Amino acid sequence: MYACVRMKMLRFRSPSLRSLDQEILCTIRLLDDSEISCSIQRDTKGQFLLDHVCNHYNLLEKDYFGIRYVDPEKQRHWLEPNKPVVRQMKSLQPYTMCFRVKFYPHEPMKIKEELTRYLLYLQLKRDIYHGRLLCPFAEAAYLGACIVQAELGDYDPEEHPSDYIRDFKLFPKQSPKLERKIMEIHKNELRGQCAALAELNMLQRAHSLETYGVDPHPCKDFTGSTAFLGFTATGFVVFQGNKRIHLLKWLDVSKLKFEGKTFYVIGIQKEKKLVLTFHTSTPAACKHLWKCGVENQAFYKCAKSSQIKTVSSSNIFFKGSRFRYSGRVAKEVIEASSKIQREPPEVHRYGRSLTNRSYNSLSHKNLIMNMEPLVPAMPSTNEYEETVTDNGRVLLTLHTVLYTHRHTHVPCASMLPTPVDDSQGGVDLLFSSPVQSPARLLRELHADPDIQAQLEAERERDRAYERTRQAARSRMSGVLTSSLRLLSSNERLNACVLSVARFVAAVMGVLLVTVPTLLLLLESDIDVSFLHEIRQTPEFEQFHYEYYCPLRRWILCKISMAMENLWSD
Repeated sequence: MYACVRMKMLRFRSPSLRSLDQEILCTIRLLDDSEISCSIQRDTKGQFLLDHVCNHYNLLEKDYFGIRYVDPEKQRHWLEPNKPVVRQMKSLQPYTMCFRVKFYPHEPMKIKEELTRYLLYLQLKRDIYHGRLLCPFAEAAYLGACIVQAELGDYDPEEHPSDYIRDFKLFPKQSPKLERKIMEIHKNELRGQCAALAELNMLQRAHSLETYGVDPHPCKDFTGSTAFLGFTATGFVVFQGNKRIHLLKWLDVSKLKFEGKTFYVIGIQKEKKLVLTFHTSTPAACKHLWKCGVENQAFYKCAKSSQIKTVSSSNIFFKGSRFRYSGRVAKEVIEASSKIQREPPEVHRYGRSLTNRSYNSLSHKNLIMNMEPLVPAMPSTNEYEETVTDNGRVLLTLHTVLYTHRHTHVPCASMLPTPVDDSQGGVDLLFSSPVQSPARLLRELHADPDIQAQLEAERERDRAYERTRQAARSRMSGVLTSSLRLLSSNERLNACVLSVARFVAAVMGVLLVTVPTLLLLLESDIDVSFLHEIRQTPEFEQFHYEYYCPLRRWILCKISMAMENLWSD
């Protein structure tokens, strides 16, 4: 029976076990707006999806790229390769992601394969259209002409009408003057260039611009003005409008940290310590900004991936978030690219018709979130009915076992004495003997008057003794009650005193540790790495200049006044 119950319980749990192996559909949008799909398990990590896209392209120089997704709160994230996809995604299934350039090469000429340069070209073309790659008029015209040359080839007056540039949506604001300049450069300067050469010229001109590789993060500075933060191969940049107001090279950035919605950049500029503070709209946006900064600093600054350390956004007392970039660095990627010895893979470019259709799709506002309505996966009707049936069978079997155990009589298991029926003689049957019964003897003794008087006197003595004992018991209970009340009040008082003593001892212990540590940090010149990092935190500097220095001046003033009064007396 128990084997049957166990087998039925396993059948009941089988749907949940099957759900662990359920395949999840992922759709990934590529740089040309085409899509590929694949199925993953619940424990599949992000590196699998990146490898899937790179295998689709036959791409070897894949360290520049990543997969980006948007959560239900419209916050963008980079998919972490060493964590399961399901744990990172917060949206409903099926998942939709985008394949994008994550780290822009500092020198596009060092890219080995044409395929990698073509994908970078597609990313820069998107950056131009969405206004991320800002450029003056002359540069915009040249970049636009390179795109037209790569898409259409040489100008042919028989095939291209006078307004052929209008079909290309290249810039967010594309004026007729800019279109005329693009056509002029396309007709005269770029003739004879193949698509690969036109794309390479576009990369060379684009990488010299200030906003090359900048993924702008909107925020506000300490004055409340809107600013855009970004990370490039050179370092950390800050833009206000179209003007770059800060450039802090990676060698000069000592620490990146965040707390809530506040983001800190701590570095050195012109041999002076610099602390930049910015405020984001949400804590999630601030953490995403911090993680992007940590990854870019590790990718461009470190010489080897073994030098990458786990970074913590902690202050002095709290642990905070911990994060570590887990890929290869830029120098290692360039070295690996120089060692590629295969035949160049074929690059599948899209013609003019596909390009126009692609750019028309860019005009939609919900480019990333444009997807079909999502329907959560539900179990089939047969599976649901089978589950209910199995559940009913298990409960029925368990009920049968309990009922059988409860109503089965086991004589040796009973701990109660066997009852004696009064109809069979009752108590008299237990004392039955051939001599006179004790019951009859007691009846004869109670009939004697002397014995009755003695019994009455004994009862009276017993009643008097009982009254005396009750009185003594009542007096003792009163004394005990008052004593217990006093003891309980004393215990409460002792508990309060003990708690206060513990609190005072804890405060004194904290002060004995904190005060010497603060004095060591504030007054000593000991240059230990641990103390040096603490002194560089913005919270410590704020405490030092706004609280400690005024307090020290006030204490010294009071001491000097007291000494003067003492000497005058």
